[in-house]
Formats: sequence, structure tokens, C-alpha cells
Amino acid sequence: MAVPLACLAVLLAACGTAQRTATLPQQTPTGSAAPTSTAEVDVDRSGMEPATVTGVRYAAHGQYDRVVVDLKGGVPGYSVKWVDELVQDGSGKPIDVNGGAYLQLTLFPANAHDEEGTPTWTGGPVYQARLGNLADVVRTGDFEARVGIGLVLGRKAPFRVTEQGSPSRLILDVAH
Repeated sequence: MAVPLACLAVLLAACGTAQRTATLPQQTPTGSAAPTSTAEVDVDRSGMEPATVTGVRYAAHGQYDRVVVDLKGGVPGYSVKWVDELVQDGSGKPIDVNGGAYLQLTLFPANAHDEEGTPTWTGGPVYQARLGNLADVVRTGDFEARVGIGLVLGRKAPFRVTEQGSPSRLILDVAH
């Protein structure tokens, strides 16, 4: 069972687009309970080489929706904060999505393109999720070593952020 799941994970990570994934049995570092905090998170790792976002996946779990950001390189710094609306990085132009709440994840230093400028996370910018609370995942930018990922939610809810390695990924769980 582990070999097919590992193969599926490799295939999903390699595709580079936001993907809705089936709910697979897996262990989470924080257990299966719903997240309990709405406090904003800020982790600074400004001295490292930029990580590359290779894909973003999302799936519903029992009491929460999970967004996984697949990375090449180490886990970069990041911030997770509540915003009034999602805007395009660089221009500040509002992104036309509707929700009850917006959670902005910004990775830094990070890119969602290779050295030639070819996107490593393709599609979008809006990926329809239609999960318990997560309506959409939005690529808000890839600008000046900052990658923005917006979550369009039905309502403001507790969340948690965890990091995993081998391969590197950042996991954001949002309660239903």
C-alpha cells in the first residue's frame, strides 16, 4: 500500500498545478483534530536560498481542509495572515473571488518559476477547491522572491501550519 501512495505523491508533485487530491490515509504531525488557533504566523528565513514551489495540492479531511505546498529546496520563511481581500502581488490589483474570509500565505524567499522564467506551478490563478470550508486556492503572485497563495474560505476559522521534509512541504490546515 505504501508504494502506490508514494508513487501517487510523486506524480502529484511533478505535475506543477494545484490539484484536488483524494482523502488518503496518512499521518499528520499534529494529529487528526481540527486546528484551534486563528493567530497569524510569521517565520523569517531571509538568509537562505530561494525555494521553488513545484505544486499546490488540497484535500478535505475529517474536521479540516488541507493545503500542501510542495517545494524544491528547504522550507522558506512564510507568513499566514487574514486579509480583507486577495490582491495580485506587485500590482496590488484585486483578484475577483468571493468568500466569507481570506487567508494569505506568503513564502519568502521563494519562486514559482525556474531560472529561465518558466512557471513551476502552472495553471490558475484561481483553482476551485469546493471543500468543507476551502472554496478556492489562488496564486496571488510570484514576484521578487515572494510567492503568494490565497485561500478563499466560506468563513474565518482556526488554522495550523506545519513543515515537513524529504521532500520539503508546507502544510496549512483550516478547520471546517
